[in-house]
Amino acid sequence: MNRKVRFFIPLFLIFSFLSAQETPLKALVGGTLIDGYGSNPIKNSVIIIQGERILAVGNQDNTPIPENAEVISTEGMSVLPGLWDMHVHTMINGHADYDYWDRTYPPLFQDVIMPASAQQLLMAGVTSARDLGAPLEASIAVRDAINAGKIPGATLYVSGPFIQHKPYPGTEEFRWGVNGPEDGKRKIQKLAKAGVDVIKLIDQDQMTMAELKAVVDEAHKYKLKVVAHGHRPEEIRRGLQVGVDCFEHTGLSSAPAYPDDVMDMIRERTAQMNLGPLFWCPTVEGLYNYEYVRDNPEKLDNDSWHLGLPDSVVTDIRNSIKHPDQLPYFQLTPIRKPTLRTKIRQLMDAGVVLLVGTDSGIPMKFHSQSTWNELDVWVNEFGIDPMYAIRAATYWPALWMGVSDDVGTITPGKYADIIAVNGDVLRYISLLQDVDMVIKRGTRYK
Repeated sequence: MNRKVRFFIPLFLIFSFLSAQETPLKALVGGTLIDGYGSNPIKNSVIIIQGERILAVGNQDNTPIPENAEVISTEGMSVLPGLWDMHVHTMINGHADYDYWDRTYPPLFQDVIMPASAQQLLMAGVTSARDLGAPLEASIAVRDAINAGKIPGATLYVSGPFIQHKPYPGTEEFRWGVNGPEDGKRKIQKLAKAGVDVIKLIDQDQMTMAELKAVVDEAHKYKLKVVAHGHRPEEIRRGLQVGVDCFEHTGLSSAPAYPDDVMDMIRERTAQMNLGPLFWCPTVEGLYNYEYVRDNPEKLDNDSWHLGLPDSVVTDIRNSIKHPDQLPYFQLTPIRKPTLRTKIRQLMDAGVVLLVGTDSGIPMKFHSQSTWNELDVWVNEFGIDPMYAIRAATYWPALWMGVSDDVGTITPGKYADIIAVNGDVLRYISLLQDVDMVIKRGTRYK
C-alpha cells in the first residue's frame, strides 16, 4: 500500500505539469502597463498569460517570453486592467420612454436585451459590471450564461429587483416593495437564496427606519452588500444610520451642494476606518454631457450600440430619441449640471472613495459609450487625477465586490482581464472611447 501511494503522487504531479505545459500561452509585449495599483507605469512591459490567468508580469529586461507563446505586440499602447462599470442597467438600452419599454420588452430581456447589453459593455473594454435592477430570473440566467462561457459579455454582478417602499405601477417584476420589517427580511432572503451578488435599495427615505434596518441587517447577515440611492439628503442620512455599503448618484435636485449636516455625517463615517472606506458611485456623465449630446446628436448615430439587438429594437430606440431636446427625463438637467462638480469635490474632500459607474442604459446613454465618457468627465471636466479615475474603474470596484483576489489589477495569478489602447491613456483618457484590445479571462475578444 505504501509503495502504491509513493508511486501515485509523482505521477499526479507529472500529469499536472504536462497539462499546464499544454495550456496555450500568450505574451503581451512592449506596451506601457498601468497595473491598477497606482504606482508608476511599467515601460516595455511583458505580461504572460496561461489559459485564463496571468502567469507573469514584468518588462522585457526581466521577464523571458516562452518559446511556445503567442506574442501579441502592445508597442505604443497603454495596457491596463479590464474596466469596471459599477452602475449599469442591462435591461434597458437607451430608449427614452421607460413606461413603453417596460410594457413592451420584458419578454426579450433574458434572451436578447440583457445579453446584448453585456456584450456591448465587453467590446467597450468593460470586463466587469454591477447590474443594479432587473428581473430576478433573467439577471441570474444571463450572469450565469456569461460565467459559463455560453455567451460573450462583461462579468456581471447582479442585484435582481430593486428593493423599495412601493413599486411603481407596471414594474412589479423588477421592483419589490417592502411592507413591514418582516416582509423586508423575506424579500432579502428570497434574493439571497436565488444567488444575487448585491442588494439594490432605493427610496429608503420613504421606508420606516424599522423596515430599512431590517433590510440592511438581513442583507449583511447573508454577506450581501447594499447599494443605496443618494438622490435626496434624507436617503443619505438614513443610509448612513443603518450602514449601507455604497451610495449611488449625486442627487436629482438642483440644490447646489450637499447640506452641511449630511457632510458632517459623511465625515464622521469616513473617520471610522475600522468600518473601511465609504464608497460612492456618482454617475455624472449622463447629466453632464446631456446638453452637448442634445446639440450635437451625431454621436447618437454611432452604431456600436446596435450590437446584438434586432433591427426592430434599434429602430424603436432611434425613434424614441429623435428629439433629444424634448425628452422629459432631461428637462431639469441644465440646472443640475453645475451642482455635479461641487458635489464630487465635497465627497472627495470628505474622504469618500469614488467608483466609476454610469447608469448606463438610461435615455441616450448606451452601454458601448457610457463608461469612457464618465472617465472623461472626471478627468477633463472635474480635474480628477487620471490614475485615481482608472483605479476607480479597476482596483476599487474589485475590492468592493470582494473579488480582488481574481480581478482588478494585472497581477500573477489573477484572471487575464486586460485591455489596451493606442497612445498614452494617462494623458488622453478619451482614448478609451475606442479600446483596441479586449482580453477577458485569457480569451481575446477584440
